[in-house]
Amino acid sequence: MLHREKKSTLLELMEYYPCVAITGARQVGKTTLAREIASIRPDTAIYLDMESPRDLARLQEPELFFEQHEEKLIIIDEIQHKPELFPVLRSVIDSNRRNGRFLVLGSASPELIRNSSESLAGRIAYEELFGLHIDELDDRYTTDDLWFRGGFPQALSAGSDKVAMRWLNDFLFTVTARDLPLLGLNTDYEKLRMFIGMLAQQQGGLLNKETLARSVGVSGATITRYVYYLQHIYLIRELLPWHVNAKKRLVKSPKVYIRDSGLLHAINGVNSHSMLTGHISVGGSWEGFIIEQTAMVLPEGCSLYFYRTHQGAEADMLLVRNGEPICCGEIKRSNAPTMSRGFASVIEDVKTSQNYIVYAGTEAFPVAEQVQAVGLHQWLEIVREL
Repeated sequence: MLHREKKSTLLELMEYYPCVAITGARQVGKTTLAREIASIRPDTAIYLDMESPRDLARLQEPELFFEQHEEKLIIIDEIQHKPELFPVLRSVIDSNRRNGRFLVLGSASPELIRNSSESLAGRIAYEELFGLHIDELDDRYTTDDLWFRGGFPQALSAGSDKVAMRWLNDFLFTVTARDLPLLGLNTDYEKLRMFIGMLAQQQGGLLNKETLARSVGVSGATITRYVYYLQHIYLIRELLPWHVNAKKRLVKSPKVYIRDSGLLHAINGVNSHSMLTGHISVGGSWEGFIIEQTAMVLPEGCSLYFYRTHQGAEADMLLVRNGEPICCGEIKRSNAPTMSRGFASVIEDVKTSQNYIVYAGTEAFPVAEQVQAVGLHQWLEIVREL
């Protein structure tokens, strides 16, 4: 079930780079994936966890340790806690440039792991690991299971919804109360949690920093810092607006989503799938779920935006390649979707020939000229082939 395609991608990257980094949220499956790679050559792989005092002690002289094991694959987990290792890695790699020498794992983005890009430029490849994708599910789980519990393997496989929600709340506490201060965000924890709760309540809403600052009781600069750090620990996604068309008055504020749908439900106190279907957040939850599943399969060179005018015309998803819109998508939870005037207006503005309404059913059918309704699986196949 876990990340089959990523494993082959990582093995390929390790043939061309001395160091490969797997980034992604905590508990998303990075360590499991790294151990699977290590199992291919169990006699020549060393695993080091930067949250383990024993492993930290082994790296008191990191350059000497790496040189002593220069023929082995060295896996360094949670490397964001030891950013000072990156200059050492550079020195060791330059003295013996052998591809597939280091596999490093980080629960923060390369930008937040200070100095990594500068220290290892040309020597490292980054690969982000997302939560579980719909195509990775086995027969035990349905799309609704993945939507409700989210893509963290431990939440999805929990023995009950209650246990899943408990795990997700514990996860949120760990990353906000422990990880963020270690990464440099020193702030009032209760206000940070209030901010996250407000984002969850308005899932997919436009980011209005001034309004949020007043509501939380902090400065606008603090809200900017919250957004920056939460993005870079993969907790939230900022979806940017497409606003090249100078003839239209377009919204220029980003939308913000809690990336994992299960975490969103835990924050909002939605404790069962039946509760979700009647909850005020159901539309935003489904939209965020589709956005995240889509982001996982975007072809290289393709970017995801939304489009909205001040007059109300909107497309939830606009896929752009080489600065040109190539595909437009609207998300609906309904089983009988119809095309809105606003979506038709967007299609006229961006002039895309591939336009889709992604809905909760499975049958594909036309709803207008050059517009089709498609289910989630069909939509993801369309995106992959763009």
